[in-house]
Amino acid sequence: MRDNSSATVLAAPPLSHTRTGLWWGLLGVVAFSFTLPLTRIAVDGMSPLFIGAGRAVIAAVLAAGALALTRQRFPARAQWRRLVLVAAGVVAGFGLLTSFALEHTSASHGAVVIALLPAATAATTVLRTREHPPRRFWLAAGAGAVAAVAFAALGNGGLGRLGWPDLLLFAAVAAAAVGYTEGGLLARELGAWQTISWALVLGAPVMTAATAYALAQEPLSATPIEWGAFAYLSAVSMFLGFFAWYRGLALGPMAQVSQVQLVQPVMTIAWSALLLGEPLGLPTLLGGLAVVACAALAVRSRLQR
Repeated sequence: MRDNSSATVLAAPPLSHTRTGLWWGLLGVVAFSFTLPLTRIAVDGMSPLFIGAGRAVIAAVLAAGALALTRQRFPARAQWRRLVLVAAGVVAGFGLLTSFALEHTSASHGAVVIALLPAATAATTVLRTREHPPRRFWLAAGAGAVAAVAFAALGNGGLGRLGWPDLLLFAAVAAAAVGYTEGGLLARELGAWQTISWALVLGAPVMTAATAYALAQEPLSATPIEWGAFAYLSAVSMFLGFFAWYRGLALGPMAQVSQVQLVQPVMTIAWSALLLGEPLGLPTLLGGLAVVACAALAVRSRLQR
């Protein structure tokens, strides 16, 4: 049985679908906004390789169970090739790269670079689907990306010189953008939760081998709090969050729904302040308001087309 409720055309879906897609996308963003702070917590007691690979293994077990219980049909050969991009981008790439980066930098600093993800996703979406939003959408989206980077950088004391953690985060943005775009397209054919589930199952052999290697190299010495953070990363960041996110992208328009993620840096830095005690001052609050305003303008400009 397939979930065909997310199927829609590539261009200009009905207004009701657009608004529904935005709400689903926002739900996914809320789930993802905890990812960086909880990864930062987890790396204090586990190796980055174990976190990045192990959470994918746990999620793959959940995905395989869901696929088996609902008796989903296997994807077609062409769809498997596209699922490779999803698995490489969001199952392996983003999780591993951010885990290694956050071993040596703060969650707030990570949010500076991850703030570029909505713009990157919109660009890959346009290249992949020929979905062209109006010019004012790009102006608002670009302003939002600039505001997100500026407020996160100011809240973190400035970007300074780029180090290898920053390069890892840039690579994570590129990987996630490709995975988000291809996953959003596949969700229109396979269903939202089916897409991430098949991608997790596809990547399971490699992630299992990486997890075993990580355990052999470094024994675990995590606290209950660190295990709780790992559990969230496995069940929500790596699995359940994509149910909502891919459904939102499937309903689309993808370039527009991806801009909802501009509010993620705001949420991430707020959670970093609450959970990790990272600084949260007036510049951060004002910058957060600017990011939300730009994201709202981008969404409104597309709705009014």
